[in-house]
Amino acid sequence: MSIEAAIDRISALIGDRLSTAKGIRDHHGEDAAYYTPTPPDAVAFPNDTAEVSEIMKICNDESCPIIPYGVGTSLEGHIQPIRGGVTLDMANMNKVLAIHQEDMDAVVQPAITREALNEDLRATGLFFPVDPGANASIGGMTATRASGTTAVRYGTMRENVLALEVVLADGRIIRTGTRAKKSSAGYDLTKLMIGSEGTLGVITEITVRLQGQPESITSATCAFPSMESAMNTVIQTIQMGVPMARIEVIDPTTIRAVNAYKKMELLEQPSLFVEFHGSEAGAHEQAETFGMIAEENGCEGFEWAKSLEDRNRLWTARHHGYFAMMAAYPGTKPITTDVCVPISNLAEAVIESMAEAKARGFDAPLVGHAGDGNFHMTFMVDPDKPEEMVAAKELAHEMNRRALRFDGTCTGEHGVGIGKQKYMAEEHGEGWSVMADIKRALDPNNILNPGKVVQIN
Repeated sequence: MSIEAAIDRISALIGDRLSTAKGIRDHHGEDAAYYTPTPPDAVAFPNDTAEVSEIMKICNDESCPIIPYGVGTSLEGHIQPIRGGVTLDMANMNKVLAIHQEDMDAVVQPAITREALNEDLRATGLFFPVDPGANASIGGMTATRASGTTAVRYGTMRENVLALEVVLADGRIIRTGTRAKKSSAGYDLTKLMIGSEGTLGVITEITVRLQGQPESITSATCAFPSMESAMNTVIQTIQMGVPMARIEVIDPTTIRAVNAYKKMELLEQPSLFVEFHGSEAGAHEQAETFGMIAEENGCEGFEWAKSLEDRNRLWTARHHGYFAMMAAYPGTKPITTDVCVPISNLAEAVIESMAEAKARGFDAPLVGHAGDGNFHMTFMVDPDKPEEMVAAKELAHEMNRRALRFDGTCTGEHGVGIGKQKYMAEEHGEGWSVMADIKRALDPNNILNPGKVVQIN
């Protein structure tokens, strides 16, 4: 049994849709994380579920690692083949299979991106609400239990996936869940697969919930004298039950970079980017309530964006914060991490993290999906200065430990991959060993994305 034998057998099955070309292998050896690239031995491009099943049978027979791949936007080394093997690029499985307008759901293949799905839905008056910022694939978003800017209102992938088709390590094809909105029938295998990061099965079909396009959408930015006052505004808004569609926090460093990158003139202070969805009257009432809370906390520079063009410009600026930082710090390598804490602990966690970064000499930009207690810091590291990499990793470590101390999690949406495994035992206790038991039961040969999420050998 060997990787080479598996490659030969897969090549006989799918022909030139298996590649060992160096450029293709290198492309599939890294994601958006900072880990050393590790190319696979080969890359397979299946056309359908049946081919995925046959490839899985071969890899299981040959004990060959297999790593599912979407579009490579993950941030914790999820798709790196650290033990070699075959990367399974799902790019050819990128269709919308069905849209059920009356039931407000859609059935899609894993490689379709969220932007492409919403483009297909445009004429229906429906949309898929989960927005992680990057134009990730729906399969990848499901595998990492992604969320993003709209999770405060619409939930994460956990709440927005109804059913899955999954190929197991031995090639069996299973369906988890149905299009019914609820069920009491047995174990919830759908939720088990969501967030499993390709370690329990390969997702080949997803049934997702859709939402109706709101009658009115209003966005705004507002600046605050301190990060504490901005965070207090978020906490009070959520505790008052204002149904925010988005409420994002951005620090002055990121605002400065965004202004330069997108030619904007936002106040370079701790800021909130917010959005309200609903009827004309409802969205107006939400905005008014939020405005009063923000004013009590000293906000200034309120800038409304009601037209589609202005809203798109505002949120494009928010989503391009990463690229703005890269432009502001040329030649650096970003070390990005995320944590999530209960909303009542958010201000303290953010302020402590920022103070510690500053004390270590890092101008560490911070953005956050503040409405659900999730925030991200990016440490811009000079690759020619190893001591900066060491310091950045230490700061990320302290940030993760701080989140656990505040009854939070080491990752709100990026996932575990390689980078967050060291915190799993502390966060889950014996629950982490139960995860390993589940992995052994479904993948006894440990071929599915080995070395990720759990440690079994």
